[in-house]
Amino acid sequence: MDSITSPKSTARRRQRSAELGHDPISERPLLEIRPSPENDDIYGVINRDDPEIIAMAESIREFGVREPLVISLDGFILSGHRRYTAAKRLGLLTVPCRVDPIRREDDIDQFVLLLREFNRQRDKSLAVKLREELINANPEESHRALSEYRTQQSGVDADAFEIVGRKQRAKISKAKQPMLDAIFKVINDGRKFWPLSDRAIHYGLLNDPPLKHASKSNSVYDNSGKSYKALVELLTRARLAGHIDWRAIHDPTRPVTTWKVYANPRRFIREQVDHLLKGYYRNLMQSQPHHIEIVAEKNTIKPILKPVAGDFTIPLTSGRGYCSLPPRYAMAKRFQRSGKAKLILLMVSDFDPDGEEIAQSFARSKRDDFGIEEIHPIKVALTAQQVQEYELPPVMTAKATSTNYDRFVDQYGDSVFELEALDPDDLQTILTTAIELVIDIDAYNHEVAEEEKDAAFLDGVRNTVHVALQQMNWESDE
Repeated sequence: MDSITSPKSTARRRQRSAELGHDPISERPLLEIRPSPENDDIYGVINRDDPEIIAMAESIREFGVREPLVISLDGFILSGHRRYTAAKRLGLLTVPCRVDPIRREDDIDQFVLLLREFNRQRDKSLAVKLREELINANPEESHRALSEYRTQQSGVDADAFEIVGRKQRAKISKAKQPMLDAIFKVINDGRKFWPLSDRAIHYGLLNDPPLKHASKSNSVYDNSGKSYKALVELLTRARLAGHIDWRAIHDPTRPVTTWKVYANPRRFIREQVDHLLKGYYRNLMQSQPHHIEIVAEKNTIKPILKPVAGDFTIPLTSGRGYCSLPPRYAMAKRFQRSGKAKLILLMVSDFDPDGEEIAQSFARSKRDDFGIEEIHPIKVALTAQQVQEYELPPVMTAKATSTNYDRFVDQYGDSVFELEALDPDDLQTILTTAIELVIDIDAYNHEVAEEEKDAAFLDGVRNTVHVALQQMNWESDE
């Protein structure tokens, strides 16, 4: 037989009371009523001098307690803590109450759930709502969901192999110092574009070629495979020896996947709060007459182009040569969602047979594969005119094996040039100028002004949320 205060028995009595159509209300002495300690934990301590409590007391003085308090069998308040405080402020001796058939001391968990349910319809702060949700949190279920979320193919089911031999790298000799000093200068001058690629450093050295070997006057660094190989080897040794910051150079062709982990949830919350609402970008192109996209041939120039694309919030696609189908489809969907009639493509590729064809191929695909008839492709860089204007060094001669060789050589000759040969600042200026030529500047400036207003609004929201979260005292147990 169930205990008279068991959850099942309590629920049945509550249901029978509702079915009978009555829920007796009686006057109860304030001295026999006790505030629930859990109410302070969830909803905060009630200050009897709070202006809202004072106003409620005046309302009770004039109209009485219009809504009865709900209390447990052992006298703890389930609903009406604010009315109770206002009544005490007035000096009332009794208040109307309904008694719920549960004892706090018999089932504290069920009591807390009922406390929350009785307060669901009250207008509450974000901090209060978060504390309410913590009542429902099941640690085992939450951890299972977390594990499912981060499940990846991270298991290792293979025998380890024996490491054979030992890698001995040659130390950097004094003869390499002139070349190393030149490398330092290129890296430091390009600091705002970190991380740099090996190719970017290579072209930086060509602007003021050092000696590859201090005692050999004929070892001037040049635009050859031999010099480039010497550079790559020296960059490797210099980083391993601690002469070059590891953050200065990257290899975007070999991505690495890691997971950001935390020692506990409080550190995660603190970090998220510190960066709350700081990733906002207004769509600065939303009032432009045309949809604009930037396409880069290679990943190595993405760090250079990305800041410019971000200034205008224009999508940037890195094709890594002839772009695969998924990025082309994604671009077509963006154009379709924009609702605009014309697509403007700003192409950035090498000046060589394949670089010229990559621009043509991408534009043809948008028209023929995705049915975008109103398309305006522009070769922003690298062009024959820019090669002359910036006096760029050729990489080598065009590959005769390229299917586009004859057409390119007939028109431009057999010298080919890479984007990395351009100074990064020059490439950014070229792209910025190209964008400004195809957009409505007044419409863009209007969006920038609106974004400033957005930023002020978000600051206000962020500050409000910070205050609410601080009230929860997340770090008190750390």
